[in-house]
Amino acid sequence: MGKETFNIRHENENFHIARLKKGGQNFEIDVDFDAAMKYKEGKADIKDVLKVQSIFSDLKKGMLASETQMKQLFETDDPLEVAKIILEKGELPLTADYKAKLKEEKRKQIIEYIRRNAIDPKTGIPHPATRIENAIEEAKAKVDEFEAIPKQVDKILKLLRPIIPIKFAMKEIAIKIPAEFAAKSYSTVKSFGTLVREEWQTDGSWVAVVDIPGGMENDLYDAVNKICHGSVETKVVKVK
Repeated sequence: MGKETFNIRHENENFHIARLKKGGQNFEIDVDFDAAMKYKEGKADIKDVLKVQSIFSDLKKGMLASETQMKQLFETDDPLEVAKIILEKGELPLTADYKAKLKEEKRKQIIEYIRRNAIDPKTGIPHPATRIENAIEEAKAKVDEFEAIPKQVDKILKLLRPIIPIKFAMKEIAIKIPAEFAAKSYSTVKSFGTLVREEWQTDGSWVAVVDIPGGMENDLYDAVNKICHGSVETKVVKVK
């Protein structure tokens, strides 16, 4: 069946081909790209991914793959099952729009990563996300949609320092919470970092020192004030 052809769209029309080479043979499927990405995330059915429920050896020429070869190499000749394997183990070229989406998502993640960890070394105050974003734009810092965030951040920080005073730091924050809010606040405070020390007072209030990323100081204050309705005492013990 490998030499049989299937009447599909003209070669010049748009295809989005996922392919897998196995046993020296080429296996291709024509997919709806957005549905294929949703399928990879477990959010779509394979039937919604395939534009044509057939497996090809050369999709643009309409040449169907051999059912015998599929049975030997995939242990099934069911096109849907073979298509699942192609999507799992094969190649699916990304569209320009999807790459742009990934880049924008990575840019936002980098801004948030810097915001959570960075402070102004002159004042010790965290930088708001907008200031970091504006500095990144002014520095014309490039974002790679595939490179790990920590590796990119190192390079981006070097570009930002001539524009805004910035450094990564940790802060030890002392916090005292009244008895009526202590139990509710415990897990929230702990989620921000590492408890350096803690002590329950005779009046039931809770006193602790928590080590957190420098940029998270205001986030911590906002979180505990929401629980305690403003009845909380805080102090920066150390910046390191």
